[in-house]
Amino acid sequence: MLWTAGIFGGLIAAVALFLLFVDWNALRGPIGRYASGRLHREVVIAGDLQVRPWSWSPSATVNGLRIGNPAWAGPGPMAQIDRLMVQIRLPALLRGHVDIMQVRADRPDVRLKRDAQGRASWDFSDGREKQPPMRLPPIRRFIIEDGHLRMEDAQRKLTFTGTISASETLGAANRGFQLSGDGALNRAPFHLRVTGGPLLNVDRARPYPFDADIRAGATRIVARGDVPKPFDLGQLRMSGSATGPDLADLYDLTGVTLPNTPPYRLSARFVRNERTYRFEGMTGRIGDSDVAGTMTVDTSGARPKLDAQMASRSLDFDDLATVFGGAPKTGPGETASPQQVAIGRQMAAQQRLFPDATLKVDRLRAMDADVTYRAASIRDAPIPLRSGSVKLNLDRGLLTASDLKMDLPKGSIAGVVRLNARGATPVTDLDLRLSGARLEQLIPVMDGQTPLTGALVARVKLRGTGDSVHRAASTADGQAVVLVPGGEIRRAFAELLGVNVVKGLGLLLSKDQQTTPIRCAVADFRAEGGVLRADNIVFDTGPVVGVGAGVIDLRNERVDLRIKGKPKKAQLVRVIAPVTVSGPLSAPKFGVETDKAIAQGGLAVALGALATPIAAILPFVDPGLAKDAACGSLVANAAQHGAPVKTAAR
Repeated sequence: MLWTAGIFGGLIAAVALFLLFVDWNALRGPIGRYASGRLHREVVIAGDLQVRPWSWSPSATVNGLRIGNPAWAGPGPMAQIDRLMVQIRLPALLRGHVDIMQVRADRPDVRLKRDAQGRASWDFSDGREKQPPMRLPPIRRFIIEDGHLRMEDAQRKLTFTGTISASETLGAANRGFQLSGDGALNRAPFHLRVTGGPLLNVDRARPYPFDADIRAGATRIVARGDVPKPFDLGQLRMSGSATGPDLADLYDLTGVTLPNTPPYRLSARFVRNERTYRFEGMTGRIGDSDVAGTMTVDTSGARPKLDAQMASRSLDFDDLATVFGGAPKTGPGETASPQQVAIGRQMAAQQRLFPDATLKVDRLRAMDADVTYRAASIRDAPIPLRSGSVKLNLDRGLLTASDLKMDLPKGSIAGVVRLNARGATPVTDLDLRLSGARLEQLIPVMDGQTPLTGALVARVKLRGTGDSVHRAASTADGQAVVLVPGGEIRRAFAELLGVNVVKGLGLLLSKDQQTTPIRCAVADFRAEGGVLRADNIVFDTGPVVGVGAGVIDLRNERVDLRIKGKPKKAQLVRVIAPVTVSGPLSAPKFGVETDKAIAQGGLAVALGALATPIAAILPFVDPGLAKDAACGSLVANAAQHGAPVKTAAR
């Protein structure tokens, strides 16, 4: 025991003598080399190193501290501090706890850089692993005098120059910390102001409060929150609001890919837990639609992962146009940004429906997502949609909208849309079905009557290549079919179209009801290179079979269709004028070619023209329709009259 006590006492004496007589400046080189190895960049102590070890609150002061940039960031220091003083409590250190009584930094000058590949000069992990959130021991008194911060972020297209201060003399509203500055974010003016509570007598058991005000162009985020454990930035809580012209603009601030939208105003509670960010109780408006839900972003993987459950009580349908690069309506009472108003006017002047906005494929590849959305009601749609829902999945640049469904008063539109942006050029696949719908609910009432009644089914299956809606539509290949398996047509239909289709197609309406039955009607379009060509448009009624053809050109967004009637019985008037549909897709015109005469055809030819496309497309639209009493029987009737009938391959 004596020998042990003697050795231990000798060690203490040796340490005491070392601390008493050591030349601390002689240790600047070894300390700098050790710090350089730990931080993976050069660390230099150019001034005096002063240590006061003989105290219950020992301190160290470093003068002329310089921390260099990593090699890829070029020459020059990342940080320079004229004078840095750190003071700790010795009793706490002897118990295994680090209790920092004071940190004082005089004239710190910090210059941060991030390149387009995402390498950050403040990442001290040497790129081998993700750096954890900054977590410092509690600092009871933190003083920053005349601090400066500069930042250049090529990935976010951000430049920023600001000042940092944390003084002993508290400022207005009892604030002791302030970071304030200006710059540019994606070429838009950027302003940041963060103020915090006094950094004096900080208690590790008491949250540290702060306020933040961020402005980037017309986007503004205002928040009030706290750090539950002071100086542990892995945990963060705040409540705030965000306003701006387009949610997609938040990508430059957050790195999270969001859709293009009309102007928005949202509020939420934000919680950070290490690498997970959660937005709780989100409410507000996007355009003229309300929205609510929860979003979570997990950044622990190779790419950020977004999980969201969103819903709207009432969705304004035209707000969806911005998702595809278009513009919402811009009339009185509508919400749109100045840029969207300009886009809307340009598209209207050019009579276009498909926007040319380029898809940002780099953003789709930068993150993954699982999102569910439901609209309890939909208003201002071109057809009477009641509600809708969709599930979105984004995986390494492949965006899939599955379980897509829009409910009608009767029937629904359902299907899948897939956008593959993994390759050099995005590819879009669309497969939508209209089922269970009724004509009388989709066509406006005229003079108290519905011009058409009956069931309606349809299917559109297209594939297009291109990085915009217009370019994808201009290259579309596939098929589109519209089918009316049975119903009635009224004289009001002529009034609706503004032309006399009764005379044009030779329809014979009964005197009492002014109607004639629709036995079956079908339009079968085959798409190639953005042109939908219909070689068989047929419209079978009791007295007349209407047979037509034409094209819908998605490249130029124009339509040119022509339907001519073939009476089934001999008539004194044997000349029937074709009905035409032509002009831009946004506003097609209906008319009658009164200067052309079309001879009456035979019954077998007429039925054959109708039955052949029906037999081929019924399985494409709905296999169950092959047994329908109207359309299905026409195929058999045509065969009995000697008409050629082709059946679909199985």
